[in-house]
Amino acid sequence: MTILVVAEHDNASIKSATLNTVTAATACGTDIHLLVAGHGADAAARAAAHIEGVSQVLYADAAQFEHGLAEEVAAQVVAIAADYSHILFPATANGKNVAPRVAAQLDVAQISDISRVVSTNTFERPIYAGNAIATVESSDRIKVISVRPTAFDPARQTESSSAVQTIAAVPPAAKSTFVGSEISRSERPELQGASIVVSGGRGLGSQAQFDTLLSPLADKLQAALGASRAAVDSGYAPNDLQVGQTGKIVAPQLYIACGISGAIQHLAGMKDSKVIVAINKDPEAPIFGVADYGLVGDIFELVPELVAQI
Repeated sequence: MTILVVAEHDNASIKSATLNTVTAATACGTDIHLLVAGHGADAAARAAAHIEGVSQVLYADAAQFEHGLAEEVAAQVVAIAADYSHILFPATANGKNVAPRVAAQLDVAQISDISRVVSTNTFERPIYAGNAIATVESSDRIKVISVRPTAFDPARQTESSSAVQTIAAVPPAAKSTFVGSEISRSERPELQGASIVVSGGRGLGSQAQFDTLLSPLADKLQAALGASRAAVDSGYAPNDLQVGQTGKIVAPQLYIACGISGAIQHLAGMKDSKVIVAINKDPEAPIFGVADYGLVGDIFELVPELVAQI
């Protein structure tokens, strides 16, 4: 069986979630093609060719793909879908935008957010905020799947290179137009790809205290900043820092939760972290149920003390 992975990229490099998706693809079959639909994305296509497990890179170059509009990318995927038994997307904001469109046009059921490949037609996915695991078996001829990146190790980059084949781009769908984007810039690591994440909750009390208390710790550890939904809803942190079922799913080597009680939707987004440290004044807080290390006390005293000791 031949598997298609739809790459997520910025026309210059391949996003890390694509590497995790390739690993999931290797559990479905051995012949893996990677689609790079972009504009002037030669560098991304060449980088894709060095991903271990990828046997061929398909490069579609056209102006309508420059900004990754879902309608345009979906049309390109559907045009070549008949050659594949599985089509895999990272379960990111972009992947979740394109995958349902592809499934609808192919008239198949989408299998969302898989965390394990049991067999070529059977998959596991978390439900109820990760409190239960559903086993899903599909009889569709083409299986359209989104992959939870944190559930699979990233595929390695290799010195050897697979073939890059330029394919014809489909005509523009022209159903939407790119107007502009406002992208937050930070010198810190990107949240979903960071090896260390420092997150704050509503217990921090204000945006000023969120920044004042957590930034020194994140800077010392060269960590990404995250936040609970409660902190985001309270205006302490921007929406792109939200960790949880309704935010970003992370699984860093170290996750430090400061003033986060541990609501079920937040735990669903970070409980797969390798080591979890919780700092909270409430010894009964649910966050301690998943933490490897817990500090019970005032975060406004403990966090500065921790920074001083690093």
